[in-house]
Amino acid sequence: MVTVTDRLPLFPLDSVLYPGLVLPLHVFEERYRALVGDLEVLPQGEQRFGVVALRTGREVGDLAGDPLDVLYPVGCTAEVATIKSHEDGRYDLVATGATRFRVVSVDDSGPYLYAEVEYLDDPVGDRADVLALAATRAFAEYQRRLLSAQQRTPISLPELPDDPVVLSYLVAAAVVLDSHDKQRLLEAETAGERLTAEIELLRLEAALLDHLPSLPAVDLLRQNIELN
Repeated sequence: MVTVTDRLPLFPLDSVLYPGLVLPLHVFEERYRALVGDLEVLPQGEQRFGVVALRTGREVGDLAGDPLDVLYPVGCTAEVATIKSHEDGRYDLVATGATRFRVVSVDDSGPYLYAEVEYLDDPVGDRADVLALAATRAFAEYQRRLLSAQQRTPISLPELPDDPVVLSYLVAAAVVLDSHDKQRLLEAETAGERLTAEIELLRLEAALLDHLPSLPAVDLLRQNIELN
């Protein structure tokens, strides 16, 4: 197998981006204004950057040290759909997660980070169809209990995709988890492994919901989760 590497500008976030997930960003920090400004002059098909999540408890300011100590090792490319500039130098942009990558090295010599990355395949894995069915059922039950805990009326949800890879990322994006678990799902080597982990997490979360008298208003339907 030939390893495909690339050099990408990095945009660290305190959240995890998955392939297919729509990412709206309001850019106001100077370093990321520079990043978006450089992207803006590129042809549309070349406007992409890498999103990597910050390790739990770390902040963007910690990047003054060794970035590899602050960032998780696996991220996702973001392909720009629209860029809107403001007179004061801020930007609003919308991008879509595309391809997972592993960070090989980080260059912090410029105004923003660049990374050499190797792209990761997205194999389906073993028993993916069976696991997809089980994950679909577990996700439906999780959402039912979540709405019940929020004392909200059950609603009919859109039909989930059949493709195990797409489904695995949709569930990963939609379920309410901490960043460590979100990152663990991104790093799963196959869709089958991701679905297996999601089934366990969904069942655990559903069981916990039964023991909580009330929850903060977490509305999954307002997360603007869209897949290609």
